[in-house]
Amino acid sequence: MSKLIQRISNHQMSRRNFLKGSAAAAGAIAALNLVGCKTSELEESTKAPETTDAVDPTTEAPITHPTPADLEQGGEWKTAACWHNCGGRCVNRVYIKDGMVVRQKSDDVSPDTWGQPQQRSCLRGHSQQQQCFGADRLKYPMKRKNWSLDNPNGELRGKDEWVRISWEEAIDLIAQGLKKSYDTYGPRSVMYPNWTYVAGEVKNVLSLLGGFVMVSDSASFGSFGYDIVTSIGLPTIGVGYGVDRLSLMKCDTIVLYGCNPAWAAAGNPAYNLSHGKEKNMEYVFVGPEYNVTAAMLEAKWIRVRPGTDTAFLLAVAYEMLKLDEANKNIIDWDFMNNNTVGFDAEHMPTDAKLNENLKGYLLGEYDGVVKNAEWASEITGTPVEDIRWYAAKMGKENKVAVLHSFAAARCNNAENFPQIMYTIGAMGGHMGKEGHAYGSCYHYECGNAGANIVNVGAAGLPFLFNPVDDCFRGPETWKGVLDGKYNFTGDYQMGIGFDRPSEIRDIDVHVIYHDMAAYLQSQINIPDGIKAHRKMDMVVTQGHFLNTPAKYSDIVLPVTTHWERIKNDNYLSTHNREFVTIPQKITEPLFEAKSDQEIAILLGTKMGLDMTQVYPIDEKQQWFNVLAGSTFMNPDGSVEPLITITDADIAEWGVVATPQTGKIGLKEIQERGVYSVERKEGDGYEFIGWKAFRDDPVANPLPTATGKFQIYSDRKAEIINSTKRNNFEVKPYPSYHAPLRGYEASFSDWENKKKGEYPFQITNPHYLRRAHTTMDNIPWLREGMPNPVWINADDAAAKGVKEGDTVLIYNEFGKVLRHAAVTERLMPGVMGLPHGAWVQMDEEKGIDLAGADNVLLGPVAGGVGTSGYNTNLCNFEKYDGEPLEDDWKWAQRIIEF
Repeated sequence: MSKLIQRISNHQMSRRNFLKGSAAAAGAIAALNLVGCKTSELEESTKAPETTDAVDPTTEAPITHPTPADLEQGGEWKTAACWHNCGGRCVNRVYIKDGMVVRQKSDDVSPDTWGQPQQRSCLRGHSQQQQCFGADRLKYPMKRKNWSLDNPNGELRGKDEWVRISWEEAIDLIAQGLKKSYDTYGPRSVMYPNWTYVAGEVKNVLSLLGGFVMVSDSASFGSFGYDIVTSIGLPTIGVGYGVDRLSLMKCDTIVLYGCNPAWAAAGNPAYNLSHGKEKNMEYVFVGPEYNVTAAMLEAKWIRVRPGTDTAFLLAVAYEMLKLDEANKNIIDWDFMNNNTVGFDAEHMPTDAKLNENLKGYLLGEYDGVVKNAEWASEITGTPVEDIRWYAAKMGKENKVAVLHSFAAARCNNAENFPQIMYTIGAMGGHMGKEGHAYGSCYHYECGNAGANIVNVGAAGLPFLFNPVDDCFRGPETWKGVLDGKYNFTGDYQMGIGFDRPSEIRDIDVHVIYHDMAAYLQSQINIPDGIKAHRKMDMVVTQGHFLNTPAKYSDIVLPVTTHWERIKNDNYLSTHNREFVTIPQKITEPLFEAKSDQEIAILLGTKMGLDMTQVYPIDEKQQWFNVLAGSTFMNPDGSVEPLITITDADIAEWGVVATPQTGKIGLKEIQERGVYSVERKEGDGYEFIGWKAFRDDPVANPLPTATGKFQIYSDRKAEIINSTKRNNFEVKPYPSYHAPLRGYEASFSDWENKKKGEYPFQITNPHYLRRAHTTMDNIPWLREGMPNPVWINADDAAAKGVKEGDTVLIYNEFGKVLRHAAVTERLMPGVMGLPHGAWVQMDEEKGIDLAGADNVLLGPVAGGVGTSGYNTNLCNFEKYDGEPLEDDWKWAQRIIEF
């Protein structure tokens, strides 16, 4: 271990020599296929030159690169966690020699076939060693030099020096700060900005102390939140009603609505979708940009401006009506009459409060506006012929799979989008029958939905609820902290308070505690977030690096990565239905890093809490419980243990357990690192979403008042209107309202089409370089995948901007610099700024040099408080200052003591 610590600590070599030594690896990462590559191809592509003029900084001797055969002597391969929130959960294997990772590869434990594909990791997974062993790892507890509880000097957060402290001092200071806040101001003074359903370990301590202020954020799912979708009959967050990958291949056309799995969920999802090319399947992509997945599949592009999807789909519904009147072969009236309510006057809920319906709205009976293709085209930018083509494609006789991500739902005022999205599926009858599909294509379910065939167990720990119900909606978080008041409308993720009317509450936050979410970076409105942090009495962050919340903290605690832990259950919490990976501990904790659970126990004990209430068993027992509780589902739905546990296993681990017989032995699954299920036609694991509901809606009702899909829902309208965030009333059926900061808002005079101060729409696509904000600091990924702003070629030419120019992007909320990537894959008037860059604020100029999307996104929250990542306005110009340096050349955030 000492040799490894020395290697990480000794980072004094010149950048030139470092880059020469890593050039081959970085180049290979940039060249990796987006849908994975064979292990043999990867090994060939990452071979380094035998010699280089780089030198070892400790000996000043030339560095030579051993061959793969030399490296694979005297060590062992282990399966390592690739734990980030991308949905892949792929296999990541590392070769350990002398305590160091010297080689890395992916899944090769079984042949690669369509029935049982290898679970190959992407370039993020292949860069994971820099996440664990990076020179910028947080090594010791530290505090801000000029901070104390009596005099926080909050204005120095993000600027101050750091001093190293002991764990004992760090825990003591945090305990003092928490006690002061709870005793003086109460539990509503402590903010834990995390999603409560995936919260970290410190949540348990804060819950036992009396609770905390939390955040309810629709960042991922947008308007597909619990409070809306259940009122119309969709599953919570819209996940689960898709189709499995074998059944998907029985369709003739796959429509990807706003999906980009090749970047957002790298690994096998894009491979699953691309398999249809062998069957000459037709692909269609709907969205404002022709992304890499669409290009890979050679998909037909249906252009729709950001935030205007509801208008597009309303026009599709109208044109389907007209086509059906003419041809009688478009709308599945049997499904509409048996499984839905509210489309027309003859099929309304008996207790409907409004004498209106969707059909009447489409025909213009209530506002005089017919929602035809010509009406929508002006708003959406979609050619009229494309709207009509799409309407015909949605006809019931076409074997279509419509798979959507949540990009179109991550817009302000997108609350009508889920309802009209699924209304189109109902009209075409694409739900619940073979050769058709209608559902989400997201995360680990991307193109392969259905109940998990293999599943992991539970650690066996109690769940503690937060006694405080105060909950900011994501976009309003930092403004609420600064203003001392906010609009309380509940927490849709935990089902708390969403049925209550809007309530303006006073709030007085004095402490912010970050652990696993990097919330200051990942949440909208970073400029106000920084101000809010500087207002606090104490800010604490637990993490791996000096990320954005750590940078603006007072006390920072180093946390182990998953490579340094025996317990990896939160890493396994979501995965593909056909396989589980079982990672191993790769190395002992580096420097003075501790696990989140160790930190929680230290802090709770210091504050006089009985932590056995939360952790009655140790982490080894918890991890063993996860393994022993893993299950295998048979085709008939019965469940049995996945892993065989023997008396010898129990004795070797020193845990409490009962022997059991499963599909694979404990040692074998640990050595293999993965258990996957071979799929074949007729194996009983087929999944077609909505099938039971379609076949018998009475016996299998949806969770609505009528048991049917509600094209009309008073409940939906009541929930949205009760928040009092809009200046208009939402209808019970899907209708179109120009979104806050949407296309229409880019005009100062819509009628005369005069553009305003911020004439461009800017979206925030997920980017392969990082998973949300995680891994943005990794040198290989920074060099392999620059972080540009994408600009339409015509828009760039009009501004005199060329490829690679430094451009200033700005609006009333902030300013960022980026290099221009000029492209014809974006609709005119639309720009793309990748989500998740780590903010690097030049406070003198008021400009973020990193291009963080959340600098440009302000506290704008319509309806139920949806985070409007893809509904934002800006302007841009060629920057007249010093050109921006590539961020892979920037110094890492390394703290020296």
